[in-house]
Amino acid sequence: MISPLTAGVTVVVALLIFGPKSLSLLARNRGLALSEFKNAMSGRTPDETPAPVQPQ
Repeated sequence: MISPLTAGVTVVVALLIFGPKSLSLLARNRGLALSEFKNAMSGRTPDETPAPVQPQ
């Protein structure tokens, strides 16, 4: 189990390394990849798959 202190330190370090804008972009793309993987494993094909967000 991860302690709250460890989770907090990890978030702070990630913010310092990637910055808040890039970190939210990474989290969004990770979520899209996970949902795509789940759909592929279950055999479902969604009508419209959202495109990954590109950094600007």
